[in-house]
Amino acid sequence: MTSRLMKTVVATLAGAALLTVPLSAYASVTQPTLSEAAVTGVHALRGALVSAVPIATLTAAQLDAAADFPDTPPARYGVTAYRLIYRTVDHNGRPTTASGIVVLPDGRRGALTAVEYLHGTNATKAYAASVDDTSTDRLVTALFAGAGLVGVAPDYLGLGLGPGVHPYIDTKTETTASADMLLAARTFAARHGVALKRDVLVTGFSQGGRASIALGRALSRGEAGPFRLGALQAVAGPYDLLGSELPATFDGGVAPATAAFYLAYFVTAWNRTVGLYDDPREAFQAPYAKTLEGLFDGSHPDEEIAAALPDSPDKLFTPEFAQRLQHPTGRLLRALQAADQICHDWTPRVPVHLYSGTKDTDVVAANADACATGLRARGAQVTVHSMGAVDHFGTAFAAYPQIVRAFSHWA
Repeated sequence: MTSRLMKTVVATLAGAALLTVPLSAYASVTQPTLSEAAVTGVHALRGALVSAVPIATLTAAQLDAAADFPDTPPARYGVTAYRLIYRTVDHNGRPTTASGIVVLPDGRRGALTAVEYLHGTNATKAYAASVDDTSTDRLVTALFAGAGLVGVAPDYLGLGLGPGVHPYIDTKTETTASADMLLAARTFAARHGVALKRDVLVTGFSQGGRASIALGRALSRGEAGPFRLGALQAVAGPYDLLGSELPATFDGGVAPATAAFYLAYFVTAWNRTVGLYDDPREAFQAPYAKTLEGLFDGSHPDEEIAAALPDSPDKLFTPEFAQRLQHPTGRLLRALQAADQICHDWTPRVPVHLYSGTKDTDVVAANADACATGLRARGAQVTVHSMGAVDHFGTAFAAYPQIVRAFSHWA
């Protein structure tokens, strides 16, 4: 579920990075520091815009050159990306701030449709699209703007310039941070002569695929101000934690080293929001019990974290805690059941498209089938697109040109 959609192609993207205008060119704009971004007001409105800084620009030709996705439709517009900081709430409903990006198509004014793109797993603040010049998440968001849409991409809580630690796989804050980002984007876009239309196109990859289903639910329920759901296309998301993804991390469906990374991130994060252990030694074997929580504080690169972890979950967890994860009960079971409701407790009024790959050993394809079954039982129109014998990143490479093409009809 790694957020840098393809860390393996960073070298390819670096030569055509989105940051083609030096920030020194915007000397009149003050960039907020992390401490400044963390300033909150008890009475501040959710979605209020704190600051906006231009961070990148690309001509249409440069965007085409950077888009190393097969069959990506040619860009119709050059784009300019901005980093926004806005007000939102944390897991407990307390005021905080978050960062994200808005990408505008150059030269377009008036009423435009927004696409909200939700990114995959990222344990490193500096890898967020709002601060990482080589971020593929930033590129994907820009592709939608190149089609004439407004690209919107939250970093979620605790990533980018967001204060604190990211609450990983937390449906509540993934939804609130995404909905509030839309409100901030509306305020920002209006300053550039752009009015965001009511219908929002939603998509996401991996963790973001799951979050996009939850955001679609919130939009359908009127929980994002004036906005409503216009389209929903999710890629390789772990929608079914209890029935598909969690079992796969122990039965080999998810590659063992990958499973160790995801489970370590998941357990340390859910310990803060759900409460899974009182002492790390209850969950993790030595020496990981002493080091693991610090590794996921947002300051360590994913590569460093992976190198500090064992190559399988059975070497990471105590036998007792591994059994708890494989056979959840009590608080953990209830939390997983509640999280999995995203595919069971609402009926999308627009067609839903889910993308999976048969060789995905990060998020098993059974997740898409389970989600589709749950939504169809509620009367939803759902299409599962198998992208064939491709892995996690290959699924995204194959899916996003199709999604850009489909969403471009809204431009």
